[in-house]
Amino acid sequence: MKDINKKSKTMKTMKFIALLLISMVCFNACESDDSLTYIAQPNGEFTFSNSFLEEYVLTPSASGNLGERFTWDDADFDVETNINYELQKSITGDFTDMELVGSTSENEYAITIGDMLEFADEAGLDNDDTTTDIPNTGSVYFRLRASVGTDSSIEQISPIQELTLVLPESEGGEEEIPMLRNLYLVGDATAPGWDNNNNNNPLFRHADNENMYTYRGYFSPDATNPEGFKLLEVLGQWQPQWGVGANAGEVGVNDGTGSDPSAFAIAADGYYEFTLDAENMTYTLDEYDASSATSYTTIGIIGDSTPGGWDADTDMIQSSFDPHIWYINGVELNDGAMKFRSDNDWAVNWGSDTEISGFGVQEGADIPVTSGTYDIWFNDLDGGYIFIAIE
Repeated sequence: MKDINKKSKTMKTMKFIALLLISMVCFNACESDDSLTYIAQPNGEFTFSNSFLEEYVLTPSASGNLGERFTWDDADFDVETNINYELQKSITGDFTDMELVGSTSENEYAITIGDMLEFADEAGLDNDDTTTDIPNTGSVYFRLRASVGTDSSIEQISPIQELTLVLPESEGGEEEIPMLRNLYLVGDATAPGWDNNNNNNPLFRHADNENMYTYRGYFSPDATNPEGFKLLEVLGQWQPQWGVGANAGEVGVNDGTGSDPSAFAIAADGYYEFTLDAENMTYTLDEYDASSATSYTTIGIIGDSTPGGWDADTDMIQSSFDPHIWYINGVELNDGAMKFRSDNDWAVNWGSDTEISGFGVQEGADIPVTSGTYDIWFNDLDGGYIFIAIE
């Protein structure tokens, strides 16, 4: 009987030891699993996801408009990690002359018609019909590069995409429309909010100085998180982005290679006058008294360049955010002239002798117009107007 008990105790001890060993192995295995290092490595196809045009016809008057928005799906590196994306270009096509267009952590990057015009110039294109040895059509090549976090050695490169750029040849003696920068409002104190492509109001550019901008209008900051506003050059793209500079009264700009500037602060609801000097990189922002300003029921455009000719107004849309701001999108105009007027009558009308942008005055000159399709903005507080070509 003693032997049986002895054997039973021995068996129990062996089972206990076996269980202890198994537990230790499992514990070590779990520790090993937790300490595994997963190495990022490229996996699958990485390419552009947007469609491309057969050719891109570039005109200086549309330089501020969107040229192309490159989009792509997430690059796959087999692990969850931060990914940096670079849009690269090449004139030769083999990327021995590679230049960085811009970088982002998002899945899109937009370039303007103005950017494309610069690329066309680098490619040696021109629109002069007298220079028969210089082409007006050529190619620029683009590709994407994705890299992991701070380790730039782990990368994926997309297939190369060729874009055909066309500069319409001008007839001899024809004056070329200058490339002009547009600046659009964005921010919680503005009509479009922090949406960078929401029919954003442009600043009104001075006709006698293309680097001077003025905006007299209503601002209303967010009560819970008041920041103010910033300025964008391209709708749908966060850079170039304009805001407050390092010192008081100075302007700061992120062209896509640096950090975004702070917003221009708006303390309370009301009308303000904002001026910006893009040459000296300065600005002023002051309260504006609009209490005695006239409120108009309708404002339209009229003239031989407009759809209704000199016989009928083409009505503009009144902003629901600021009743003194008016706009009309995608209107086709002919070569000729036009004016702004209220209530379908000549009693109150605004005009000026400068094309594209300026500040109209009562009973002013007819505004000269070059045929095209435009977004037009008008401010009845000061007669400010701007034509933004969209074709």
